[in-house]
Amino acid sequence: MKEVQDHWFRKAKELGYRARSAFKLIEIDDKRRMLKRGARVLDVGAAPGSWTQVAAERVGATGHVTAVDLKAIDPRGLPANVTLIQSDLRDLAPEHFGEPFDVVISDMGPDTSGDPSTDSIRSVQLCNALLDRLPVWLRRGGHFVMKVYEGRDYPALLKRAGTMFTAVKGFKPSSSRAESVEMFVVCTEFKGASPPPQQPKAPRARGWGTEPPSPPA
Repeated sequence: MKEVQDHWFRKAKELGYRARSAFKLIEIDDKRRMLKRGARVLDVGAAPGSWTQVAAERVGATGHVTAVDLKAIDPRGLPANVTLIQSDLRDLAPEHFGEPFDVVISDMGPDTSGDPSTDSIRSVQLCNALLDRLPVWLRRGGHFVMKVYEGRDYPALLKRAGTMFTAVKGFKPSSSRAESVEMFVVCTEFKGASPPPQQPKAPRARGWGTEPPSPPA
């Protein structure tokens, strides 16, 4: 297993990505083709910026990526079509971003407790908080990707997302650790409907992202 993970770290370093998580988004988008040229993308929990890098490459110079995180994201090496915002999303007014985005992506995870059941519940709460905000963030017909830890409440999360999108599917990229319970929920064609009543307040994620950066050169 260590050899497999070292492969993704080495590849990230070789290609200039900030973390191995870049390959998860690459694999998702290779299958679903969500990040089209010229698209406007919101990357929530973006630190250290690997998903931002991938999204910026794929939407091209005519597209734009807004990356938000509690932690500061190093702007060095990021292209001109990226805007960085250091903030808690809950502190940003609905009108802060202007028009809704074409795609919203999230690799966020809550602080882990070491108890799989608790961590899954917190992860689902965080995902529900994101779904609550999609009517403001995401345009009708837009797409959404979010990370979640599988557990008791995972099926209910898929069911809720299914009421908001034309198609919803759980996906585990090959670059994810085999023993990891993380899944990525890929949601296409947002219906624009109002979500169910807001879920309990989501736990604060550690920097709105838990993926460690690749080892320095």
